[in-house]
Amino acid sequence: MISGFVPEGGRLRRVEDPLAEVTQVVWIDLLNPSAEEETLLEARLGVDIPTREEMLRLEVCGRLYKEEDAVFMTATLPARTDSDDLLLAPVGFVIVGGKLVTVRYHEPRVFKTFPQRAGETNLGYADGETVLVALLEATVDRMTDILERAAEEVDAISRGIFRSEPAKSGRRDLMSTLQLIGRKGDLCSNIRDCLLSLQRQAGFFGQVLADRSNSKELRGRVRTLEHYLASLGDHSSFLSQKVTFLLDATLGMINIDQSNIIKIFSIAAGVFLPPTLIASIYGMNFRFMPELQWPYGYPLAMVLMIASAVLPFWYFRRRGLL
Repeated sequence: MISGFVPEGGRLRRVEDPLAEVTQVVWIDLLNPSAEEETLLEARLGVDIPTREEMLRLEVCGRLYKEEDAVFMTATLPARTDSDDLLLAPVGFVIVGGKLVTVRYHEPRVFKTFPQRAGETNLGYADGETVLVALLEATVDRMTDILERAAEEVDAISRGIFRSEPAKSGRRDLMSTLQLIGRKGDLCSNIRDCLLSLQRQAGFFGQVLADRSNSKELRGRVRTLEHYLASLGDHSSFLSQKVTFLLDATLGMINIDQSNIIKIFSIAAGVFLPPTLIASIYGMNFRFMPELQWPYGYPLAMVLMIASAVLPFWYFRRRGLL
C-alpha cells in the first residue's frame, strides 16, 4: 500500500494517488509494498527502494549511506507497544529529491498518529527533510511513553517484592514475579536496541544536514534529538539495572523460602530423633531387659519419648528457629 502526503499551509494532506502527484508529494509511505508498486515508484523517483530482504540483510555498518543525491537510512522500530511482546523490524528512510520515502513491513503506532497530527497542526512541513525530523521527534515521544510505562510497571513489581506484609502463597507469587521480571527485561533490551538505532540515524542525518547551509534550524532540532535519545538510553540502562536487581532479589527470596522449608524438616528430624532412639532401644530383641517385666515400663517409655520430643521443640522455639 502506498500513501502520499503533500504540504498545504504547513500541514500534510493525504492524497489518493501518490504516483500521479509524485512531483507535489513530500512524503511517500510504503506499507508492505508489492514488487509492482516498488518498480513504479523507483521509475518515478529514479532511486532503488530497499526491499525487506535487503533491509534484513544489512549489517549495522551498512544501514546508513549515501548514493549520489539520495540518503538511505534504516532504523529498528517497535510495534505492538501496548504489550511486553514488542515486534521489532527495520524501517527504511530514503531522502531523494526533497522527498521522504519510508518503507516498512510492520505497523509502528507512530505511523498512525503522526499523519493525523501533521494534518491538524501547522509545523511548517515544506520538504521531506522537515517531515523526517518531525517523524523522528514523534518516534522519540512514543519511545518515551513506552519507557515511562515500563518504569511504572517495574516500580509496581518492586513494591510487590518488598511489601511489608508477606503473601499467603509466597512461592507462587515469586514464580509469577520471575515471569514478570523476565518480560520487563526483554522489553528494556528491545527498547535499548531501538534507541541505539535511532541514535545512529540521528547522528548520520545530522552530518548530512551539516553539509547544507540552509538547514540550520533542522540541525538544531536533530542535535536536540540526539541529546534526548542519549538521556532515554541512560534511562533504559537504569531500568535494565533495576530489573537485574529485582531478579537477584526474587531469586534470593526463593532461596530463603527453600532454606526455611529445609530448616523445618531438619528441626523435625531433630525433634523426633530422641523418641526414635528410645523406641528403638526397647524394640531390640534381647532376652533380659528389666523394664519388659516391669508393670510401669510402657508408661515410662511413653513419658520418656514425649519428654524427649517436647524438650527439643521448646528449645528450638525459644531460640526463634520455629
